[in-house]
Amino acid sequence: MIQRRTVLKAGAALTGALGGAGLLVPAVAGSAHATDLDPTTIPQFAQAMPVPEVLQPVCDLGTTSYYDISVEEADAEILPGRTTRVYTFNGSFPGPVIKAVSGRRVVVRQTNQLSVPTSIHLHGAHVPQSSDGSPGDLIAPQGGSKIYTYPNEQPHANLWFHDHAHHQESETVYRGLTATYLLTDDVEQRLNLPSGRYDVPISLRDARFDDSGQLVYEMVDFKSRNVQLANGKAWPYFEVEARKYRFRLFNTSNMRFYTLQLSDGSSFQQIGTDGGLLEKPLDVTSVSLSPGERADIVIDFSRYTAGTKLILTNTGPIFPGNPVDQVGRILQFRVTGPATDTSVVPSALRTLPALGSATVNRSFVLSIDETGATGDMYINGKTYDMDRIDTEIEYGATEIWTVHNGDAYTPHNFHIHLVQFRVLERNGQPVTSGPEYGLKDTVALMPGDTVKLQATFTGYEGTYVYHCHVFDHAAMGMMGNFRVSRSTTSSSTLRRQGHRRR
Repeated sequence: MIQRRTVLKAGAALTGALGGAGLLVPAVAGSAHATDLDPTTIPQFAQAMPVPEVLQPVCDLGTTSYYDISVEEADAEILPGRTTRVYTFNGSFPGPVIKAVSGRRVVVRQTNQLSVPTSIHLHGAHVPQSSDGSPGDLIAPQGGSKIYTYPNEQPHANLWFHDHAHHQESETVYRGLTATYLLTDDVEQRLNLPSGRYDVPISLRDARFDDSGQLVYEMVDFKSRNVQLANGKAWPYFEVEARKYRFRLFNTSNMRFYTLQLSDGSSFQQIGTDGGLLEKPLDVTSVSLSPGERADIVIDFSRYTAGTKLILTNTGPIFPGNPVDQVGRILQFRVTGPATDTSVVPSALRTLPALGSATVNRSFVLSIDETGATGDMYINGKTYDMDRIDTEIEYGATEIWTVHNGDAYTPHNFHIHLVQFRVLERNGQPVTSGPEYGLKDTVALMPGDTVKLQATFTGYEGTYVYHCHVFDHAAMGMMGNFRVSRSTTSSSTLRRQGHRRR
């Protein structure tokens, strides 16, 4: 169990920086323990990558589907021939998939059988505060439960569950507490994209193991988490027919930034991002994902002959001490042979909602103590206090947020609860195309980067959070509260924006 003093100790141990690496090196992590498992002893591409099971509701009343989920420990075969104790939803690592439809509610009862409190957040969802899984809205350990209601009053999106209990989230997510939530709608269903067994969610992350095959957790331990997992298996393979596949990629890592490409350098299509489909497909040779981000891609394997093997590689930040043959490889595709394929990727996918006119501009600076004196992590010079409201927002307001990474060496990213946003600018350049032109809820910020985001805060009143989605950073204080409320709005502003008090 992570205690506040443990977090502060880890933070205070940040003592140096790797300018080329772009991440701080903590004294408490990064050096191999005598009991660490040597990753070179783990056979690569020896296990088949599983496809997560689709969870069935315990009751379906047409307009509402009900689910029961147990948050519990379980054993998983992550490494060939070994079992690892992990945290799970319903005993699955990673957790199962809930498939939902816009306009139909999903109600989930989460029962926490772990020895630590949890708070289950549906990342990217537009939900009332009571079901957001905020850092202090805890489910008691060893049998406590909470009912979460997801109205699904938003367009299709690739969402995912994770723990958000403050000071716990870094370790519980690292130990496996993630699952997938695929929300669809008529817009998506009208398209003849690859579907059924040709539509595959893939959760990506890294890990570190001791010589008994158990996960080793240390705060800010990016240097030693060198074993790459895809759907809960270390360096697996996945057999594909010679046809189009849709892969929904989720970066569920604590800290790892990925840039993914095929080993032959060939192109594929990116069709979506965090908040669903792009307006049109993009021909790309790589996709980049910071922790929490998603990419929706289509790879056409019909160009390959049977027996072809391709590796999904990672060319993202390879830090000193990270062997390329470990962090640079994710999974292997094995082409089995030709197959009938009637799916298509149309030239137009969707129409994004109009941006609207912003009436408020705000600025946020993400920073840490890079000297190592305290190791504190800040937004606008403050560490997180769950009892403090950092930002007051008028219900229905459209705002532009300028978010800056004030650090010289350390990458961050930025996630806002409740809303999907649009990226207007990156480093002063307008974003008029590319993957960041779609709906987003998480955006990467390398050292010195500045992005401008626009969002409309409507649907629900209440208190939500924004934070760095590098889990270790959030656990160490890089988070803030915002409150959406009609009560903060002046009468003149309400009249100007066409709102009426209830």
